[in-house]
Formats: sequence, structure tokens, C-alpha cells
Amino acid sequence: MADFVITAQAQEKAGSLIVNSLIKAGVRTALLIDSAGNVLANCGHEQQELDIDAISLAALAAASLAATSQIAKLIGEDDFSLLFHKGKNGNIHFGRVGEELILITIFGDDVSLGLIRCRVAELSDSLAKIFEG
Repeated sequence: MADFVITAQAQEKAGSLIVNSLIKAGVRTALLIDSAGNVLANCGHEQQELDIDAISLAALAAASLAATSQIAKLIGEDDFSLLFHKGKNGNIHFGRVGEELILITIFGDDVSLGLIRCRVAELSDSLAKIFEG
């Protein structure tokens, strides 16, 4: 497990990267969490009329990815790097950022999954470097 440096400056920098890459592209909400479910950055839903319990979402997402990781091992994979769920009114994408971080994006049908995957891939290295000590 990597050591993380969590400062107000690191959180602000991560939030700014997420806003510029994802929120401005139409993502409703983006959360950057660690594998324990701690919220490191929470962006976007303030501008939307979407009320999200970020703490519960982060805890459940971390647990979901941990369970999925174990499922991957059962079928001979090291891990699955992302999860995607499509709903009637919204979609959610969970993507690994480095070894210990997870980027959660919530978006509607007006934003393509391909765009989300590209932007998350572009952000991954930058976000991991911000928090790794």
C-alpha cells in the first residue's frame, strides 16, 4: 500500500483536475476515494440538483471494487480495473487510479461511456501523483 499525503492543496489540485476534465464535459458528480472508502475529492453535484450521500457512496463503491477484485481472482484475473452500471436515468463508472485510488463518475446519457473512459485514463497518472508521497 502506498503512503498518501492528504493536504488541502492536494485536494484542491485534484478537484481542479477533475472539474476541468470531467465536470465541464457534462459529468454530474465525480468522487475520488481511497480503497478504504475515504473521500479525497468531491466535485460537481453542487451545480446540479443531485443530492448524493458521498460518504455512503464512497464506502459502498470501495466495498464493491474489493468484492469485484476477489471475483477477478477466482477466474484467474489479477483485478478488474473498472466497473460500469447503466441505469434508467443515470450511469456510474468506477475506475481505478493507481493502486489505491478509485474515481467514481456519475453521468447521464448525454455523456458517452467512451468519453468517461478516455478522461479517466488521462487523469489517472496525474491524480495518483498528487496523493502518493
